[in-house]
Amino acid sequence: MERSLQSAVELMAALRAGEVSSVELIEEAITRIERDDKVINAICVRDFDGARVAACAADRARARGEDLPLLGIPVTVKESYNVVGLPTTWGMSQYRNYLPTEDAVKVTRLRAAGAVVLGKTNVPFMLQDLQSFNEIYGATNNPWDHGRTAGGSSGGSAAALACGFGALSIGSDIAGSLRTPAHFCGVYAHKPTFGLLPNRGHLPPPMPALPVDGDLAVVGPMARTAGDLTLLLDVMAGPDPCTSGVAYDLDLPPARHQRLRDYRVLILDEHPLIATGSAVRAGLNRVADALGTAGVRVEWHSPLLPDLIAAATLYVELLTSHAAAGYPVQRYEQLQIDAASMNADERGYATAWLRGPVFSHRDWVGANNRRELHRHLWRQFFARFDAIVCPITPTPAFPHDHQTTLMKRRIDIDGREYEFTDQLVWAGLATMPGLPATAIPAGRSLEGLPVGVQLIGPMFEDRTVLRLAELLEQTIGGFHAVGATKCAKGDSNDR
Repeated sequence: MERSLQSAVELMAALRAGEVSSVELIEEAITRIERDDKVINAICVRDFDGARVAACAADRARARGEDLPLLGIPVTVKESYNVVGLPTTWGMSQYRNYLPTEDAVKVTRLRAAGAVVLGKTNVPFMLQDLQSFNEIYGATNNPWDHGRTAGGSSGGSAAALACGFGALSIGSDIAGSLRTPAHFCGVYAHKPTFGLLPNRGHLPPPMPALPVDGDLAVVGPMARTAGDLTLLLDVMAGPDPCTSGVAYDLDLPPARHQRLRDYRVLILDEHPLIATGSAVRAGLNRVADALGTAGVRVEWHSPLLPDLIAAATLYVELLTSHAAAGYPVQRYEQLQIDAASMNADERGYATAWLRGPVFSHRDWVGANNRRELHRHLWRQFFARFDAIVCPITPTPAFPHDHQTTLMKRRIDIDGREYEFTDQLVWAGLATMPGLPATAIPAGRSLEGLPVGVQLIGPMFEDRTVLRLAELLEQTIGGFHAVGATKCAKGDSNDR
């Protein structure tokens, strides 16, 4: 495998053995970006000069005998993270020249671990889409099919990893924004337990970088191997020193099991609100077959599973309530009018999209209490099981669609159309209660598109699902490099 496509663990071993320098790694990554990213458009903000300086410093540090977890490793950062000297826009054209004055806490930790930042990766407007497109930087194309999306909102990061533009990246997730791009691009991502990683410095401009975590939202690692996710999570983890007063490591519980056959897994392949496409179902079956062959206790149904419709409804209420807090007054007032026209007795998934945005504080507290009841149900569930394997979205990457809003779009699932936003129920399964979820590759569709699944585990037991991801990678394989010409050459579908 080309060095630019090797894992961070492999590259660290080569650096420590003196087989390669950080300067060489950075130059290889820059060469790939300059050659291939004209078509993919993953790296929207470049900092090659800064990366070269940092790489030289990393090599000098190693020559002095210093060692750090990521010393000299090339990485990228989602555009929504504050990085001193580079614009943070969240895809909003009015902030195209906004320059933050301090790094996000996660960027600080990357640098402290010795990582070399190559640049920032593309996002959708306000991070509010399952594809990465905005008026400033344009669209990011899927490396496997340029006519399709790389996903969102961390689509630039996933595409960059698939093309070898750095060994690691960091993204964020509130509606699958880490997991969906990983699924679409054939890489790995981990949505941590809610509250595990501080979000300071990951916020829309021009808001001050205060140590405040918004409801549901998390930041997390992306990589080409499961082991690299654990490596990067360990670098990112720990409370914000702004709130704790000191920086210290967070001691997460170890994985429940080290051997694959000791895991207890529920396969969840159906949701009452949306169909599961044949390509994703095949990926789930592939994982299930591998687990069964390894002697894992695999089940397909359980009365302990919380009600999926109630969970999806609560997720939409909390998600839209959180989002609407930042809406302009005129838009919010119209939502109040729309919600007032509904029957007061209508309480369900369909009306949650209108009711949630105008929740009163009383409404939100009630919803939060229902969330705690769901968390209790999940604790009971994970007393019997160690993980759930389920879809991330119902289909592989879909064709670019930048002409309509989310609420007006449709998603084609094996020839039948569904509401576009209904596919978010799979992301919400882990997001609403704050559970950790790891996205892993699970094969390819008949058209050759990557297909991923997610492994959902108990709260604060991130290492349990990360270890399962590593064991499955050893069993069914993981990341496969995009065909030699796909990243570099355009086709008739180029955007």
